[in-house]
Amino acid sequence: MSCCCCPETQGARRLFSFLAKRHRKKYARRGFEASQKQLLAGITDAGIEGASLLEIGSGVGHLHQTLIERGARQAVGVDLAPKMLVEARASAVEREIEEQTSYVEADFVAVADSLESADITVLDKVVCCYPDADGLIHKSLDKTDRILALTYPRDRWYTHVFVAVNGLLMWLIRSDYRSYVHPPTTISKWIEEAGFRRRQRDTTWFWLTEIYERV
Repeated sequence: MSCCCCPETQGARRLFSFLAKRHRKKYARRGFEASQKQLLAGITDAGIEGASLLEIGSGVGHLHQTLIERGARQAVGVDLAPKMLVEARASAVEREIEEQTSYVEADFVAVADSLESADITVLDKVVCCYPDADGLIHKSLDKTDRILALTYPRDRWYTHVFVAVNGLLMWLIRSDYRSYVHPPTTISKWIEEAGFRRRQRDTTWFWLTEIYERV
């Protein structure tokens, strides 16, 4: 089931558009977070020279743009939030890689069938933003020729508390956006049943970073 019209995804569209400039400024000040560094290292180790990239929930674009600078051939970024893509396009121009990037404003699950598959698919902190984890993961796998790389919350008591508090805050500001802690064991099972094996797993206190390779 697509969630393109779910209140949660429409709430995400509005919230992340509002945060777009802040995300780009945060990266300019601090660079990548620890989990993103793990993700980049794992993808690079898997081999990116000449690879095509698909980043789902691509935000302001710094992950796939960095991978292009490291040797990937081209990237497609898909994001719900239009202002995130405005920032991503501006960043690509600044980095002089606009010819190697293209962007789609959409709910990925709703448009996945119209997209080309890619060598490497990236979901950085996207699974936790989407209510239909089953649809998101399986559509992502369908579009992945070689490597699936993702970060999502660990299944710990404190991640559940954090998500619950975040939900309360969203309710207080009248936002429909909600975040989720989808079970890592279930996600791993789906990916492995699709013919992938895990080649890397790293953690921070909150995030789980995994790199899967098609067998």
